[in-house]
Amino acid sequence: MNVKYLLLRAIRHRLPEDLARTLLRKGIIIRPGLETREPAQAVARYSAYFGEQGLTFKGQHVLVFGYGGSLAVAVELLRAGCKHVTVCDLYPPVNRHINDGLMSEYEQYLQVEGDAVTARPEWITTYHGDIRKLPDSVLLGPFDLVVSSSVYEHLGDVDGITKALASLLKPTGHALAFIDLRDHYFTYPFEMLCYSDQVWKNWLNPTSNLNRFRVRDYRRVFERYFGKNQISILESDPENFQKVKRRVRAEFKSGDDNEDAVTLMAVMSTKPLRRGE
Repeated sequence: MNVKYLLLRAIRHRLPEDLARTLLRKGIIIRPGLETREPAQAVARYSAYFGEQGLTFKGQHVLVFGYGGSLAVAVELLRAGCKHVTVCDLYPPVNRHINDGLMSEYEQYLQVEGDAVTARPEWITTYHGDIRKLPDSVLLGPFDLVVSSSVYEHLGDVDGITKALASLLKPTGHALAFIDLRDHYFTYPFEMLCYSDQVWKNWLNPTSNLNRFRVRDYRRVFERYFGKNQISILESDPENFQKVKRRVRAEFKSGDDNEDAVTLMAVMSTKPLRRGE
């Protein structure tokens, strides 16, 4: 039993959400994702993967799913040639510090409303709500490309959201998701897999939610809604997996240690499945 882990996870589980979001915005204790820390690098990574498929951002309408309240990736995508960017998040802690700092360099795509920097609607559409329950008054898509980074591991309804995103893609569209499979208490990347569902949900799961999906779980969901999926294993940590393998619960083991030790993956999906396919 890892007492230090249990104590810190229990604290994080009970941390008030407003405080957690404040810490996240300021990068204190809770580390923001790549799209917030290094937006140009995040866009370059998307571009590299799409480039391998002969795709480009030029002239494309792109959906950034889970944008985290920062418009930095949106303006970088526009700089890369996108014709329009839609950013979507259910609970965005709007990062005014980052957005305000973008104005001088990206004033073509941004505007000042009151005392805040916001998106120019002719370039960027923002949607704050549940992608699964779009009201009739909201028209999103269809999109050429859908991208997300370190978002999927936090979803409570992976199946429903994947279905919704697939429905928003053009028939020729592509989706690209980078998924971090680690316990986000990164010192112990597989420790979260050692506890029952009841213990995890009631005592340890952070307010940001870690769904504990593994490679096979994601594979099953994406295959349900897309006609073609390419899964790339980007990083793995077999050494740390072997340290806790005996304690990892059976439901998180596939029988293939190489797959079970994966810590970072990318899923490129194309051709949304239609009814009857």
